[in-house]
Amino acid sequence: MLKRPTLTIGVEEEYQIIDPRTRELKAYISEILESDHMVLRQVKPELHQSIVEVGTTVCQTPAEVRAQLVMLRGGLMELAAKRDLKIAAAGTHPFSHWKDQPITALDRYVGTKEAMAQLAEQLLIFGTHVHIGIEDRELMIDVCNVARYFLPHILCLSTSSPFWIGRRTGLKSYRSVIFRAFPRSGVPRPLASWADFKNYSDTLVETGCIPDGSKIWWDVRPHHLYPTLEFRICDVCTRVDEAVCIAAILQALVHKLWKMRRDNITFRVYPSDLIDENKWRAVRYGLDGKLIDFGKRTEQPARELIREFIEWFLGDVLDELGTRKEVEYAFRILDEGSSADRQLKVFDESGGDMKAVVDHLIRETEEGVL
Repeated sequence: MLKRPTLTIGVEEEYQIIDPRTRELKAYISEILESDHMVLRQVKPELHQSIVEVGTTVCQTPAEVRAQLVMLRGGLMELAAKRDLKIAAAGTHPFSHWKDQPITALDRYVGTKEAMAQLAEQLLIFGTHVHIGIEDRELMIDVCNVARYFLPHILCLSTSSPFWIGRRTGLKSYRSVIFRAFPRSGVPRPLASWADFKNYSDTLVETGCIPDGSKIWWDVRPHHLYPTLEFRICDVCTRVDEAVCIAAILQALVHKLWKMRRDNITFRVYPSDLIDENKWRAVRYGLDGKLIDFGKRTEQPARELIREFIEWFLGDVLDELGTRKEVEYAFRILDEGSSADRQLKVFDESGGDMKAVVDHLIRETEEGVL
């Protein structure tokens, strides 16, 4: 009998530090970290000084994730407010330029800049990463291979980066485009086994390509230290309830795939280049586009396939996990649009005012927190 994974959840979010007077990014994370440690055990700097990252502890349920994210967002907002600053969550800032943002002076990030050159400086992007606990390494690889198919569906729900350095890009997730320039990123190839993944990672480390597995930046990856499968496809979620929804969906997906494996039921593992076609559609059009159902070899509206994914594929495990409420928040996203859709609506209604978009992002980031 294949043992059920613990299905623990850990969520990491990257936020923007905003000067509310100019609405520009503010390079201030070092000052925040040095001056107040109220909640800062779970807060750390990122590549740029204007980015702050938070991470939950290991949670058992999406409800625990929500409680921690509310605490972390709220605590960080309080710290920022002491310096007359604000916090916003979106995959890119609407108009601040990466050339104006200093790199954090820590060895890890200085090393990244030296290794990646201008690519590192351009990486002014913000994501949500979700870890799901899977202790059996071979099961982790099987789940990783199958879950790749649903990455574009998840991205559609989380798109929050329609702007880049003051331009309306025409894309819903410009963050994905910026990150794709990095090596070892994007949709991974199917893995034959844990040994296959370990051989790949060890080869890169031993040949001096990377210091450790943390530099493998796939959209979904087995974690090199922890017994978790880490989903990295998402733009950072603007509303806290969106982040909780995504985490709940991914937990349910892993549970569903474990049940299928336990019952000797298979789901086809699709090649990366086909999944990349759907990812491009998610990046470009988000919920307003069409995704390909590769089993039927037809394209369908993204909203229909995402609803089918939740209702048909995940529906039977939601009550087992007690997470139907959190997962079905996705239907609100389908109705109201993703963060990218809502930002574009504010942009259009304000006559193209980027500062109005930033104000909107600050309000939505505070929603359900303050």
